[in-house]
Amino acid sequence: MGAWDRFVFSFFNLDIARQYLPAIGKGMVTTIWLALAVIVTGVLLGLVLALLRSYRNKLVNFFIIMFADIMRALPPLVLIILLFFALPYAGLSLEAFAATWVALSLVLAAFAEEIFWAGIVAVPRGQWEAARSTGLSKLQTLAHVVLPQAVRMTLPPLTNRVIAITKGTALGSVVALSEILNQASSSASQAGNATPMTLGALAYLVLFIPVVIFGRWIETRFAWKK
Repeated sequence: MGAWDRFVFSFFNLDIARQYLPAIGKGMVTTIWLALAVIVTGVLLGLVLALLRSYRNKLVNFFIIMFADIMRALPPLVLIILLFFALPYAGLSLEAFAATWVALSLVLAAFAEEIFWAGIVAVPRGQWEAARSTGLSKLQTLAHVVLPQAVRMTLPPLTNRVIAITKGTALGSVVALSEILNQASSSASQAGNATPMTLGALAYLVLFIPVVIFGRWIETRFAWKK
C-alpha cells in the first residue's frame, strides 16, 4: 500500500465513515442546541448589563466592569473546568451541557456588554438631551432613540464575537459533552482510524461556514455609509 493509499485509508475510509456518521450527527445536534443557548443567553445578558451600566450608578458599574474584565481575561476552557469539577465541592453539580453553556454564556455576555456599551456611548450626547427635552424618560430614550442606533453600530463586531464564542462549543469535549469533537475523538479511538475526525471537521464546516457567511453579510448590510 502506497503513501497515498494509506492516507486515504486513514482519513477517508468510506466504510468507517458510514459506520460512525450517526454518532457525528448526534454530536452536531448537541452542538447546535448548545450554540443557540449560548447566543441567546450571552447576548441578552450582555445587553441587560450594558443598559444597567448606562444609568451610571458607581457601585453597579464597578461590579459590571469587574465581571466583564474577569470573564474576558479567563480562558473559557478554565471556566468550564472550574464549573464542572469545582462546584461539586460547594454542593452544586452541573452536567457537562450546563457547565459548558454557563461558561460560554458568561464569556459572551462580558464581550457583548462591552460592545453594546461602546455603541451606547458612541451615540451623540445631544440626541439624549433632545429626546429628554421632548418629555421622554431615560428608559424611553434608551429604548426608542439610543438603543436602535447602538445596535446598528454594534452588530458587526457582536456577530464576529458570537461566531468566535460558539466555536468554543468544542471545549465541552473536555468534560465529556457529547458534541462533535467528543463524538469524533471517541469514534476514532473505537475504530482505530482517523476518519471520524475528518467527519468531525466536515461537520464543523457544514455548521459554521453559513454562520461566517451570515456574519460577513451583517458587516456589509449594517456598515455605516461613508
